[in-house]
Amino acid sequence: MLKISVSPRTELSPISATANLLGSLITGLAAISLVFIFYKVSPIEAFASIFTGSFGSLYGIRETITKAIPLVLIASGLALAFRAKFWNIGAESQLLMGAIFSTWVGLNLGEQLPSYIIVPLIFLAGMIGGGIWGVIPAILKYRFSINEVISTLMMNYICAEFTTLLVVGPWKGKTKFGFPYTDDLPPSATLGLLPQSSIHYATLIVALCVVIFLGVLVFKTRFGYELRVIGENPDAARYAGIDFLRTTLVVMAISGAAAGLAGAGEIAGVHHHLSYPDAISSGYGYTAIIVAWLAKLNPFYVVVSGIFFAGILVGGDAIQISMGLPGATVNVFNGILLLFLIMGDYFSRNKIKLTWSSEEAAH
Repeated sequence: MLKISVSPRTELSPISATANLLGSLITGLAAISLVFIFYKVSPIEAFASIFTGSFGSLYGIRETITKAIPLVLIASGLALAFRAKFWNIGAESQLLMGAIFSTWVGLNLGEQLPSYIIVPLIFLAGMIGGGIWGVIPAILKYRFSINEVISTLMMNYICAEFTTLLVVGPWKGKTKFGFPYTDDLPPSATLGLLPQSSIHYATLIVALCVVIFLGVLVFKTRFGYELRVIGENPDAARYAGIDFLRTTLVVMAISGAAAGLAGAGEIAGVHHHLSYPDAISSGYGYTAIIVAWLAKLNPFYVVVSGIFFAGILVGGDAIQISMGLPGATVNVFNGILLLFLIMGDYFSRNKIKLTWSSEEAAH
């Protein structure tokens, strides 16, 4: 009779952790290969097409960096929340709320203020919008015992519908000939781009600064120590007198603000107007969850994993065109990778032992 016992690991060496991560990625890619085979597509050709589409040309690299900017911003904030064991699944709505706030500032103040004032105000508005939307589920959890996975997920739908309401209703642009967009932001409220690219360098700089700030916050400050203790050993955190509510409110304000910054960057740097939610965000809030897990919830590693998954998004568009695969292929790709990364994380924290025993011994 096969018996399975699970016990927590007391320690995991860096080599073992790296091997675990690589094993998760390899098995995840193997599972994704089965999807390609189901569609009668060679997995080798599909992976090669994804890589060349995202990193095989200057255009692909530029597009990959452009999509990596919001992923890095959002994932760095999610890494903070997940470390505190607050499962923020609502980064998509926090991005949209940041986009809404920044659009209002750009449309109403952009004509009156010079670029060096209005652009920081747009970023600040995005932070405030995303931060407010992030704090709400934290309050719901600690004051009303509402599960944060449910509340943050539901708030994605609320914000998406609210965004749609704005662009088809009171904010519909007078210059857009009835299309569901707001008017364009004035030139002073838009971000400059690197030559021959869509890379809005101001947001890129902001993203790198946020990564450094959050990395230092997590590993070099008392607050970072407290949130790590809450995530690793809640009982010890309570015994030490750490304030769960205060810490979670701050964590979710920061996590939401990071996503709101991404929304501000997308509005001011890419679209220049507010439109339907799926036009503003290519599912960045959901993809960033996988980015954060691949980075092992380390803000510093988010840059590498963000570029990796941005390459998947860009390369995924390429294989849809060249190989005729469905549009949902990228979502399936990301979902499978997330599943295997979570499984790998479980095995890195727990030891599985299989033993055989006779039925007589069992009786």
